[in-house]
Amino acid sequence: MSFTLIDLGSEKYEFRANVWNWKPTLEIIKSFDIIDEGKLRQMNYTATGAQFSLEEAHSIGEKIRDEILPRLEPNKRIFADLSITDTPDDGTLYKDGDEQWKNYSTSHDLLKDFSEFCLKSKGFQVF
Repeated sequence: MSFTLIDLGSEKYEFRANVWNWKPTLEIIKSFDIIDEGKLRQMNYTATGAQFSLEEAHSIGEKIRDEILPRLEPNKRIFADLSITDTPDDGTLYKDGDEQWKNYSTSHDLLKDFSEFCLKSKGFQVF
């Protein structure tokens, strides 16, 4: 499953993330407390069409750039519980309930690209 965010100002400008990266990204956004709970729930599912204003998009981009990226060096990744590791993702699929959280992480590079998308967009819609 993947998520596509389309710029409200240009349908040709978009950002894509897979579910493995998107879940921790949503937890990061949630931690900022700038998006209401209803929109956050919609962002968990593809094709909801949830829209985010220019102000919301820019706030998300600024907070990721200013608060998350400085802590997340290019060789590190962040999990949905916001813990950071320098252990590379080796592609292991964790099936045990106590370890499934290890399946979801996102990298410095993906968050940098997402932050830049947010800051350049005129707002976005999630598909």
